[in-house]
Amino acid sequence: MSAPRASFAYGGAITAVSLAIVAALDGVERLPLLLPLLAGFALVCPWFAVGLYAISRALAVGQPITLRTIATTIGGNRDQIALMGVLLMLIHIVWVRVATLLFALSFDGYPDGLAGLIDLFLRTRDGFAFLAIGTAIGAVFATTTFAMAVVALPILVDREISVIDAVNTSVAAVSANPVPMALWAAIIAGTTVLSFVTGFLGLVVTMPLLGYASWHAYRDLVSRPSPRLPLFSSSNERT
Repeated sequence: MSAPRASFAYGGAITAVSLAIVAALDGVERLPLLLPLLAGFALVCPWFAVGLYAISRALAVGQPITLRTIATTIGGNRDQIALMGVLLMLIHIVWVRVATLLFALSFDGYPDGLAGLIDLFLRTRDGFAFLAIGTAIGAVFATTTFAMAVVALPILVDREISVIDAVNTSVAAVSANPVPMALWAAIIAGTTVLSFVTGFLGLVVTMPLLGYASWHAYRDLVSRPSPRLPLFSSSNERT
């Protein structure tokens, strides 16, 4: 509520892009790709929230919330932030390719429309097997990516350190706090699923909330680290 216009505009933009992707998939008769894309949303979501981290940082230091402030904050370490985005996107592409291969091995052809897709997944034995195997494989991708990115991207917005340093710190944070971080991952997953159920409209609110909460999680975990949590940082770290 400290930055309502920026927050809801950000969430609204994510919602609009999500709806456009669904429409595009339906237009080219590739709606089954929607399932791995939705599952993979969590893999790239931390990068999509970079602007929200910048808003949080600006609020913390008393700066006005403007596009220039956000761009300047991100620009301080833009190369490393972009590199982290490329890394997450590569993981997402691999996940989609794996899911596509699994779909091809499980079914003959694509069903007609969203209703046919739901029937295929929920009312056939092959559908249940596909969901079970896909969920197990997706959990490996999600867990690995969560550990790498949950703290890394807020760090990259806040400090001028490398991707390797940021990822190392993120993994260390998850390793030092496995139970609360597992709970946080479950909250993110559950909230995201609820947002999808509402036809992506829930992302207008949940995306800003999750982004800001991730920023404060980073500040609590890294700004005041425990002896078990090393902070990997380069010599040109921004204060």
